[in-house]
Amino acid sequence: MEEVRKIETGPRTVTRQVVVNAPAAPLFAMLADPRRHDEVDGSGTVRADVRGPERLSEGARFSVAMKMYGLPYRITSVVTAFEDGRLIEWRHPAGHHWRWSFEEVDGRTVVTETFDYTGSKGPRVLELLRMPALNAKGITATLAGLRDRFE
Repeated sequence: MEEVRKIETGPRTVTRQVVVNAPAAPLFAMLADPRRHDEVDGSGTVRADVRGPERLSEGARFSVAMKMYGLPYRITSVVTAFEDGRLIEWRHPAGHHWRWSFEEVDGRTVVTETFDYTGSKGPRVLELLRMPALNAKGITATLAGLRDRFE
C-alpha cells in the first residue's frame, strides 16, 4: 500500500500525493462533481449540502455547507482551472486555492492535492490559526481514504 507523501511545492503551500489503484477517470469524476466532495473529504468539515452544477468546469461557482469547530457555515468557491481528467482547482472566498491533479500511469493514478494560500487575503491569520498544519492533516486523511477506497 502506497503511503501519502509530502511534496515540497514552495512557501505557503501544503501538498500531499498518493498513488491510487484506479484509473484517473473515476477519481477525477468524484472531484468534478461537487455533490461528492463530502465522500472524499478526510477533514470532517465538508457536508453533503451543495449548490451548483453537477459537473464543475472552469468559471463554475459552487456552494458547500461546512462545519468547523462545531460551527456550521457555507462557502462559495469558483473553479479557476479545469483540465478534464487531469486538473481541477477552485478559489475559496478568502483567496486561497485547492488544487487536485491526476496523472494515470499503467492503470494507477498519482493523485496530488494542494492547499495554496499564497494569494490569500490573510495568510498570516491562516498561519496563526494553524490552518496549514490542520489542512496538511486533512489532506493526508483525504488521500489515504481515497487510496483505501480503491485498494
